[in-house]
Amino acid sequence: MPSEPFLSQYPQIDLLISNGKILDGSGSDAFVGDIVIVGDEIVYIGDTNFSNEAYKNRIKLHIEAEERIVSPGFIDLHSHGDPLKTPAFENFLAMGITTITLGQDGDSPPVPILRNWLNEIDEKGISVNLAMFVGHGTLRDLSGISVEPDPSEEDLNRMLAILDSTLEYTFGLSTGLEYTPGLNANEAELTALAKVVGKHQRLIMSHIRNEDDDQIVASIEELIKQGKHAKVHVSHIKSVYGKGADGAKEILKLLQNARQNGVNISADLYPYNASYTGISIVFPLWAKTQKQFDLAKTERRSELEEFLRNKVTRRNGPEATLLGTGPYTGKTLGDLAREYEMPFEQVLIDIIGPKGASGAYFVMNDELQTQLLLDPTISFSSDGRIEGFHPRGHGAFAKLIEEYVTNRKIISLPELLRKMTSQSAQILGIDNRGLLKEGNKADIIIFDPEQVKAVATYPKPHQLAEGFDIVIVNGKIARRNGKADDTFYGKVLQPTSHNTP
Repeated sequence: MPSEPFLSQYPQIDLLISNGKILDGSGSDAFVGDIVIVGDEIVYIGDTNFSNEAYKNRIKLHIEAEERIVSPGFIDLHSHGDPLKTPAFENFLAMGITTITLGQDGDSPPVPILRNWLNEIDEKGISVNLAMFVGHGTLRDLSGISVEPDPSEEDLNRMLAILDSTLEYTFGLSTGLEYTPGLNANEAELTALAKVVGKHQRLIMSHIRNEDDDQIVASIEELIKQGKHAKVHVSHIKSVYGKGADGAKEILKLLQNARQNGVNISADLYPYNASYTGISIVFPLWAKTQKQFDLAKTERRSELEEFLRNKVTRRNGPEATLLGTGPYTGKTLGDLAREYEMPFEQVLIDIIGPKGASGAYFVMNDELQTQLLLDPTISFSSDGRIEGFHPRGHGAFAKLIEEYVTNRKIISLPELLRKMTSQSAQILGIDNRGLLKEGNKADIIIFDPEQVKAVATYPKPHQLAEGFDIVIVNGKIARRNGKADDTFYGKVLQPTSHNTP
């Protein structure tokens, strides 16, 4: 129990959580104990014995956990949204997430100085903590390179200078090499970027160039080359139309070999077998921008039709593409083909176009993805946004517990929580969150795992998760019993000192 010097040091206890089954995020088994919070910091974990009257009047707020699980808040390694438009982010809080990452897939706000945008978020408030990345595609646009495959030395140096200054207060660089304009980058450009990231001891978080089963190894190998200069991370790792556990083992072996050769490489995934992104994902490299598409439609029409027909068929056909943006929301590509009485490839060309929709694509194999999920080195993300038409944005972290711990019983809760908390913090380079220990920030959730439910579905993706009874962000109760607090307690996080150059 706390000593008298401890009690005199803290004449007021802001929050006491008592009688919880503490899973501290390390992977260790639960132990029953209390947590004392002063301000935004955990100052004591153990048996407080604060039951007598002499101590009771020191406690501002007391939560009786009633032997529910008490764990660190979850850290979402790949998320999306605009905090200036939707700062409440209740979809994340309802999943037990206390820290999100933005600026993903090579796309961050197109502002000359990202710090100013982050300062505005801090001033206006945000419900969860934010770890920010700067996008490679955005840097290309800001420096004047845009879609140019061979930038001039002047333009390249301009981009590197912006990156260098932005990394002083962000967690790293994100790349979206399957998207315009990042897909135009060559090895020399990516190496130059990696050297700047490595100088700052930051992270390259990459949507790799191609996630198709026959291209994923080469795409990860491209990232591994950058890993010679900086920490690297595979975002939402998946094998599109890959099959079986052996496919997963090949990917995991590639990552393991890279680590053995000195590359600091990590990865995350979300627990769904459908991805979600813009429809341009099925268009060829030569028809992704509007200018390219207009040219291809007139000069390479038959070739474009054949490419789309083969690509969509290989991705499990038009019924496996569920559109999530108006006016097509909730319809499959097959539905539209029947509605317009034309082949689906013609619908893509004449009705939608590469910029005309986003959707969910049912292209992953459960056995393969589950094998990846169970690997001790793989962490988790939602890849979700509050308005996205995919259940991952409202259900991912709840589904991890409901499906794999409670229903299928193929991973222990302590191990799953380790991968959702301390491991994710380590990947990002955050040393004072993700683990319940004295001196760390008080991002904490309280829940009964048997009650955790991912309510969101593909037809109804915006239903909030259930079961995370209390969500504490920086020592304050941000959500309790299904109701979010009107005050926002999140912070724009800064990389911790040991990660600065």
